[in-house]
Amino acid sequence: MILTGRKISPGAASGEALTTTMGISFYGGVDPETGRVVEKGHELEGQSVAGRVLVFPTGKGSTVGSYTLYRLKKAGLAPSAIVNAEAEPITAVGCIIAGIPCVDHIPIEKLRSGMRLRVDGERGVVEVE
Repeated sequence: MILTGRKISPGAASGEALTTTMGISFYGGVDPETGRVVEKGHELEGQSVAGRVLVFPTGKGSTVGSYTLYRLKKAGLAPSAIVNAEAEPITAVGCIIAGIPCVDHIPIEKLRSGMRLRVDGERGVVEVE
């Protein structure tokens, strides 16, 4: 299956999908020291985003979330790529400054955790491998 969306941040990456129907706040919701989701009650609470293709509807929270994505990348704990239904500015800027491929306008309900995905941020394509 090939899904085409909008280019947000260039680059290409593959990895196992980690999906949620809930928005993600990187500031306060993801621990930059461990790469784990720490937001209480979140569907992904306790799971690591490191090296995964993180699939979620949209970001939420503080603008410091962009810097948190950058910190995750520098620590080797960032998602390999991000796929959104709608990338808001915090996630988009975080992906751009951290060099994380990002694509949005994707029907994320077609994607499931555990699927192997390839994200091409140059073309705005998400492919199930």
